Amino acid sequence: MKQPLSLTWELDSIFEGGSASPGFERFLSELEGDIGKLAEHVRAAKAPVDLESTKKLDGVIELLQSCTARLVQASEFAGCLGAQNQQDKGAVRLSGTVAGLSARFQGVSSAFENVLRQTEDDVWRQWVGRPEIAPLTFVLSESRDQAREKMSPELESLALELAVDGYHGWSEHYETIVSSIAIPYTDEDGEKLLSAGQAFNKLHDNDNQARKDMFVKWEKSWEGVADYAADTLNHLAGFRLKLYERRGWDDVLKEPLSINRMSRESLDVMWDVIVKSKPALIAYLERKAKLLGLTKLGWEDVEAPLARSSGKISYDRAAEEIVTQFGKFSPKLAEFAERAFDSSWIEVEDRPGKRPGGFCVSFPLSKESRIFMTYSGTPSNVATLAHELGHAYHSYLLDDQPVLNQNYAMNVAETASTFAEVIVSDAQVKAAESEEEKLSLLEEKIQNSVAFFMNIHARFLFETRFYEKRKAGLVSAEEISELMVEAQKEAFGGTLSGYHPHFWASKLHFYITDVPFYNFPYTVGYMFSTGLYRLALQEGPSFADKYDALLRDTGVMTLEDLAGKHLGVDLLKPEFWQGAADLILEDISTFLDMTKHLV
Repeated sequence: MKQPLSLTWELDSIFEGGSASPGFERFLSELEGDIGKLAEHVRAAKAPVDLESTKKLDGVIELLQSCTARLVQASEFAGCLGAQNQQDKGAVRLSGTVAGLSARFQGVSSAFENVLRQTEDDVWRQWVGRPEIAPLTFVLSESRDQAREKMSPELESLALELAVDGYHGWSEHYETIVSSIAIPYTDEDGEKLLSAGQAFNKLHDNDNQARKDMFVKWEKSWEGVADYAADTLNHLAGFRLKLYERRGWDDVLKEPLSINRMSRESLDVMWDVIVKSKPALIAYLERKAKLLGLTKLGWEDVEAPLARSSGKISYDRAAEEIVTQFGKFSPKLAEFAERAFDSSWIEVEDRPGKRPGGFCVSFPLSKESRIFMTYSGTPSNVATLAHELGHAYHSYLLDDQPVLNQNYAMNVAETASTFAEVIVSDAQVKAAESEEEKLSLLEEKIQNSVAFFMNIHARFLFETRFYEKRKAGLVSAEEISELMVEAQKEAFGGTLSGYHPHFWASKLHFYITDVPFYNFPYTVGYMFSTGLYRLALQEGPSFADKYDALLRDTGVMTLEDLAGKHLGVDLLKPEFWQGAADLILEDISTFLDMTKHLV
């Protein structure tokens, strides 16, 4: 691996020139023309009546896949431009252009789904039985079934067009709110203003008082924009609820469960196992409070590091460690990660003006990924880096699949990322050279359990209750904060001394329009990946190939079918989920045993 590594990503190989790229403008123009051609073909298309007439739609499916790939390519590029510089007005304009193309394309797709819906069952079986179409059977059947539960194609198309400046427009407005956040901070270089992303990293400071001081500023800053954030959240929820009502849907979880290709029964079984496991996490939080010299943990202390060392982990060192640990599980995974580092696919520079948070995007035409985060040298940053590389590897495994089969659900996306994370964290714990190092690494690993069992659960409880309340009308910022604290208290078992009332305003995930309920899939992915890791420990090196095979099927199977085919387990029963929880509880038990003499 070449070092020193670049701290900024390389985007010119995708489209040269950033937001002023002439090549990207031509690309969008050509895409717009082809979406128009696709619309003409779909308007002229009729439901096939026999095997021979299904062949007339081959060109439509081919163009549909081509436009899909190019839309993803365009959307991810515009998103990268906006994330790296929130003041890039050109990126904002391009995102709006892509959003308009996407809405138009979705309208055309909806009309094509109507062709699928109108196809008689006997003709349908012949159609998907053709060798050329058979690989797309799952995705096309899924689209056909979903079309039967929506409004007419004309109304669906209208809703999609209105969503550009309505639904998605409100989501983009939230980005404007975030970009206005500027939090005062003083260090050895004097006073400065931190962006939301930079300030968030300071919430993980080793010093209790420093964390508390920053958290007070953090809360105050989000309280200052709470009314704007509440307007945004209310309008996003209102749009969804009205759309669901017109479709005849009475459950706000219907769409997110469908998107995640899993059943409510599986989700409920998983949450039940988690709730029963929470006493162990509460015991961990109580022990951590004592180790930090506190009576109870505050919200800002939950993710605080126990290690008192202020040493930072360099980016180059983090990259070496990740590649090494990946290699112990799968040489193929390690080789891919090294390629990502060497090719400057990763943006980590700590600078103002960047969007907060981290993400991974993949470009289907370039067959490359890009990873975005702000790296400040904390163990949490290393975990995030491994996490995002797991996403990139997942997309890489699907590069040779038909475009429509590359669209996998968020829960399995989070499976790949958290699996990559646990490879690194577990290996580090086992390789620790001292009790102090082992304890620090183990505690960092357990933090994931707290995040997915408690923090994410709080988000799920909050959002479910917010939507119920929103059905009766607009919800004020004060009421939303009350719902947030109520959910946090329940999810954390009332064990904290203070909570984060404006977490709902600070968390981007509540404002994402592509995937509603951007919360529970994280926990599903964490639990599913932990269950996978448990099996990997049992089976040894041969599991790497089984893992790759499972990921390659994520675009063409439900979660339950994936588990059945590749693991031989039933997710409607608690055994698999409990096995995952037991592995997590073992870490907590070890932590409690190692620290009992310290309090």
